[in-house]
Amino acid sequence: MNRSVAWLGGAVAMLLLPGGALAGEEQTITAFVPWVGQGASFQTGPKDLTFVGSLVGPVYVESDQGPIPSGRMTCPALIKVNENAEQQATGSCVVKGKDGALVFAEITCKGVFLVGCDGEFKITGGTDRFAGVTGGGPVLVRSESRTIAMTADAVGQDQGSGILYLRGLHYKLP
Repeated sequence: MNRSVAWLGGAVAMLLLPGGALAGEEQTITAFVPWVGQGASFQTGPKDLTFVGSLVGPVYVESDQGPIPSGRMTCPALIKVNENAEQQATGSCVVKGKDGALVFAEITCKGVFLVGCDGEFKITGGTDRFAGVTGGGPVLVRSESRTIAMTADAVGQDQGSGILYLRGLHYKLP
């Protein structure tokens, strides 16, 4: 499940660089978040599964000098998987810049269980120097590992890791 949990909101990273975003600025960036996730999977139908958990990781923005550390992302997420291994995921993310300014975002994506999730990343607001920020772009979420420890009552404790990739993330400050 954690494979598709990938929704997390790391792309707003360039915004998070101190002094990286100015009032009235519009910019398109590429960012990524190597995430670790944990949560629980529940059987929610005869052949359906629902994952509830969170993804957390550092945000990096690509530059001419290579990746630049730009903040930290946390995303609580919900993933539903049907009997055909099709999944739909949603997440609400917060990216915290090194100066404490916050950017909020929503992720929605669809994909294949244990493969990944492709969808949209939508910036919904911010605090401090990011108050009124808008924007968004495509998001790709992939997993590299996943473990499940089954417990009682058809519940599995999940842990996983992967990457969230935001290519072409566009944002605008008022």
